[in-house]
Amino acid sequence: MAKISSTLSLPPSLLHSIFLILLLGAISKSHSATLLNVLDFGGRHTGDWTVPFRRAWAAACSSSESAIVYIPKGRYVVRPTIFHGGGCENGDISFHIDGALVAPADYRILGGGESWLSFEGVDGISVSGGVLDANGAALWACKSSAAAHCPVGAMTLSFRNSDNIRIKGLVSRNSQLFHILIDGCRNVLIEGVNIIAPGNSPNTDGIHVESSSHVTILHSFIQTGDDCISIGPGSRNLWIQGIRCGPGHGISIGSLAHSMNEAGVGNVTVSDAIFSGTENGLRIKTWARPSSGFVYGVQFLGATMHNVQNPIVIDQHYCPHNIDCPGQESGIKISNVIYKDIIGTSATPIAIKFDCSSKNPCNGIRLENVRLTYQNEEAKSSCEYVKGKTLGLVLPDDCFS
Repeated sequence: MAKISSTLSLPPSLLHSIFLILLLGAISKSHSATLLNVLDFGGRHTGDWTVPFRRAWAAACSSSESAIVYIPKGRYVVRPTIFHGGGCENGDISFHIDGALVAPADYRILGGGESWLSFEGVDGISVSGGVLDANGAALWACKSSAAAHCPVGAMTLSFRNSDNIRIKGLVSRNSQLFHILIDGCRNVLIEGVNIIAPGNSPNTDGIHVESSSHVTILHSFIQTGDDCISIGPGSRNLWIQGIRCGPGHGISIGSLAHSMNEAGVGNVTVSDAIFSGTENGLRIKTWARPSSGFVYGVQFLGATMHNVQNPIVIDQHYCPHNIDCPGQESGIKISNVIYKDIIGTSATPIAIKFDCSSKNPCNGIRLENVRLTYQNEEAKSSCEYVKGKTLGLVLPDDCFS
């Protein structure tokens, strides 16, 4: 098993402060900056702002001082665009959006690629304000009709292999797939974002993090058709606080065990979350198949559930459509997971469900001050292959072996 950072032993408040100090120090901006208005780079007559956005990026990269790419009020149709960090000489670029960036009406223009707006290999980028509207409804309708020609779809905003990223006050509407992707990044701060998609929109995760470290997500409202926040393999040192989730599938670590040799997840804290009418609350899910991965050092602190189907759940037998995994057991090792100060109501009789692997039972699971009810009555718990302990009042009663 890979070695995990010793920061887990620090108090949560101190750990959070350390994260913010690192992030704000890394993302700090100079007071002097070059202002680049996207209107000055063309697009007024064509209605297609893709080229002006690329020109503004090129100008920002070549600037010898901090640069602000400014998008004033208005609607700007933009086709899929990649902002490359390679060759960019400026490590302090801000996108300040007062308007709305809108995807082309033809969903196939976005749907054939991985991302709509993608930053790759960048350092010191911030995106603030404004609206990103991906017009995903047409693609969802195509998929629901079972038409053979439907593209997979694109994520709205992605950062790959990038450092020192800040996203603040952004609104993302109707993404074709994930709204925000953080993949292979370090030192990321996401704050005050508003993510909106219908509860029946497929695969529209709000924020997905994988192969990334020192990621902080604060005070955001997420309503979508999949996980509000999903945490994938190789994610370390995450702080998630003040999330309002619903509709959606909750906050999920996983799914994991996509491959045999998979990086683990460690040092994750989720605090002060509110779930309203979601499918899940706090979930860890792994495919029922071999893997060398793990989940270690997770703290779920201070969550409120309002009519949530599965408020607390570990599912190590995840196997949609019973393809490539029936009859197998998960190789993911889950240990040292804390659930503290979790209250509210369950929409089903079983409010706590730990369905762990018989080959790799869950260990070190702790329930502390948990009170979950079902229709004004005591709910139930269900345990398979899990070892743990309780502190304080825990309802429903634990079923640890």
